[in-house]
Amino acid sequence: MPAAEVDVTVPLVRGLLEDQHPDLAALPLTLVANGWDNVVLRLGDDLALRMPRRALGAELVAHEQRWLPVLAPRLPVAVPAPVRVGRPSDGTRAPAYPWAWSVVPWFDGRVVGETAPADRGPLARPLAEVVSALHRPAPDDAPRNAYRGVPLAARDAVFRERLAALGPPGADRLLRCWERALAAPVWRGPALWLHGDLHPANILVTDGADGVSLSALLDFGDVTAGDPASDLATAWLTFDGPGRVEFRARVSTAGYADAATWERAHGWAVLFAALFLTSSDDAPVLRAIGEHALTQVLAGEPPG
Repeated sequence: MPAAEVDVTVPLVRGLLEDQHPDLAALPLTLVANGWDNVVLRLGDDLALRMPRRALGAELVAHEQRWLPVLAPRLPVAVPAPVRVGRPSDGTRAPAYPWAWSVVPWFDGRVVGETAPADRGPLARPLAEVVSALHRPAPDDAPRNAYRGVPLAARDAVFRERLAALGPPGADRLLRCWERALAAPVWRGPALWLHGDLHPANILVTDGADGVSLSALLDFGDVTAGDPASDLATAWLTFDGPGRVEFRARVSTAGYADAATWERAHGWAVLFAALFLTSSDDAPVLRAIGEHALTQVLAGEPPG
């Protein structure tokens, strides 16, 4: 993972809470996740904190604070819309901390990346409903993201660099998949709202009598607007063949994902497979997502 620019500790966070949200400061506080961009701590039974650990993460938290309250009412799934906002601290009244931070709801469950791909089929319908509800025209001031929702050609150099570093069996086939997606017609529709990072480590599930059920969609830091194909790559990142067939069929009924969109989505899945496999040596769940995606994009089925 990228190195932390600030060491986010329980004492630091406790001090910020005592200064800015004293009514929450006595609740139990436990560090539960240390990601690329943010540290997540559980606060009591019902709340969590998202604390940037580097400047890039602070930009992403700002996007969540601005736009999740707008998007949350439109979505048929729980999302971590901030319930309170924390401010930077200059160190005078509380420990020094340079960025804004968020108090968000805590959701019970586990990420779907910890569930066997063959058991994820029950998610196909609800996840399709979520992306169809999200993928609506966005306003002109939606966040810009150079890495998501853009034409595949903008990621060509990065893909070839990662493919050279990866050198897996099947590299030639991956390159052919990528070049076929590059040749697909580009997105000509309006810029649609995108989650931006729709992979199994950001999809929360719970267990029930009929298998796993979708309980929340996490980490909207990469929220942006553009080509929905980058979100629809989750068809290969999340599902196996049968689940993917149902997911694609249900998304396609919404009318915006044509054959060219699915071809580009397949290209995005190829890119994400390469990214995960070359950037996740210290993140086993992400590594497993990359391995699964690699298997799925090389499965031989037509993307469109």
